[in-house]
Amino acid sequence: MPSQNKDEWLKNTYRPAVQRSPEREPAFETTSGAELHPLYTPEDLAALDYNAGIGYPGEYPYVRGVQPTMYRGRYWTMRQYAGFASAEESNRRYRYLLQQGQTGLSVAFDLPTQTGYDSDHPMAEAEVGQVGVPIDSLRDMEVLFGQIPLDKVSTSMTINATAPILLALYLALARRQGVDLNKLEGTIQNDILKEYIARGTYIFPPKPSMRLVTDVFAFCSQQVRSWNTISISGYHMREAGCTAAQELGFTMANAIAYVEAALRVGLDFDEFAGRLSFFFVAQSNFFEEIAKYRAARRLWARLARERFKARSPRSETLRFHTQTAGVSLTAQQPINNIVRTTLQALAGVLGGTQSLHTNSWDEALSLPSEEAVQVALRTQQIIAYESGVADVVDPLGGSYYVESLTNRLEAQARDYIEKTDQLGGALAAIEQGYIQREIQEAAYRFQQEVESQKRTIVGVNRFTTGHEKVERLFRLDTSWIERQKARTQEVRASRHQKAAKAALRHLERAARGDENTMPVFLECVEAYCTIGEICDVLRSHWGEMQERVVI
Repeated sequence: MPSQNKDEWLKNTYRPAVQRSPEREPAFETTSGAELHPLYTPEDLAALDYNAGIGYPGEYPYVRGVQPTMYRGRYWTMRQYAGFASAEESNRRYRYLLQQGQTGLSVAFDLPTQTGYDSDHPMAEAEVGQVGVPIDSLRDMEVLFGQIPLDKVSTSMTINATAPILLALYLALARRQGVDLNKLEGTIQNDILKEYIARGTYIFPPKPSMRLVTDVFAFCSQQVRSWNTISISGYHMREAGCTAAQELGFTMANAIAYVEAALRVGLDFDEFAGRLSFFFVAQSNFFEEIAKYRAARRLWARLARERFKARSPRSETLRFHTQTAGVSLTAQQPINNIVRTTLQALAGVLGGTQSLHTNSWDEALSLPSEEAVQVALRTQQIIAYESGVADVVDPLGGSYYVESLTNRLEAQARDYIEKTDQLGGALAAIEQGYIQREIQEAAYRFQQEVESQKRTIVGVNRFTTGHEKVERLFRLDTSWIERQKARTQEVRASRHQKAAKAALRHLERAARGDENTMPVFLECVEAYCTIGEICDVLRSHWGEMQERVVI
């Protein structure tokens, strides 16, 4: 007789089968440590109210998506992250990607640009153009976006400590192109807290850094109203080793800190909340990642409504960018990375992402080659145009397993938020080393599992084939480094010196007071002051953040 409930099935059918043929080891669980049942049924969702707990697409609590039509209206933005060598070389890559069907730009900056040094500074030695494009002044920005009309593309810029300066450069260029600033679309990452936690490209101490963040919120809410003023990023914490639940919980804790900082300086939640965006990784545990995105939307909707008393539905909607997991790419059998990236990208799409970057298969070995970048973009296009997964809104909604995972991840994330609140908020938790320790311990556990073969990485600790030689890796031409230095020196020599000095003096006054810094940064960059000069003024008044070792 067929089982009438889950307990009967477990007792009469499942357990006898396991006794005859034992299950695989080790125990089945998510990356966040939650035990996985062998089967999920309606009984696992018995306490869930569909309308209150899941709802419909485009309606609170947005579990099934922030858009009623999802991808039936238009596909997600296909935004490949790129930048290297020089503004000229990066511009060529951007135009190539746009010709191949990319629908948005994503700019990678080199480390000197990220940490506020010009290309000819001794601290920039050996790093110019290595992991992104060097931008020292408005002259570089003019070259970087040559033949690219800013009112026709959406641009994401991965920049944090110097985010307001890069945004000012972008706005100055838009003015030169005659573009209405309120028509610009894009995102500035501008997430300094995760730099203190996991990434490390900070410059200033937390207090002035948070001031820069809220200055961007205030300025853009009035003058660049279609621009996303921050991309609150779980991605980098996950790349550093945290679990899916930690990625979700710590990202939301950081979001709470940014909102509270903005409220303290007198901003209205609904004036800036609609332009907050988020950035999550797509890792390889397929269903957990899908559930994570669904839980993120519900968690943010509830925080916005219950904690921050949102009046506008837009303030409650979590919009996010997804990037496939760089840390999952292997130098061993690197072609396998195409498969990993495809599964991760599919999870992002099934989870309802608004934009997506797919990593190139050769990135564990070098900067991506043009051929590998094309394959990465084609991966997105095949998912969009051939798979059919974008034809129905939230096709996995109602899955007993996915809905149960969504509930579990939200509950785990709330535990991390509550612990962070108890410590005094995200900044206090960072200063006490709590968030860093949690991530370090999760990363250590993962590595132990790999080394003990409890966790399989195909081609690394199982199914290995020995050393493989990869042909045609991308190699940087370093001849442009001296040309970049020369251009920066020429800008300093040929600009209107009186205007540049006046702008930097204005910045000194603003740094000492409470004037919004964004208009002053615009004044500086339009006078062709360099990023290094601007940051030196701020360093002289605010000091520099010193790295803390967390044990």
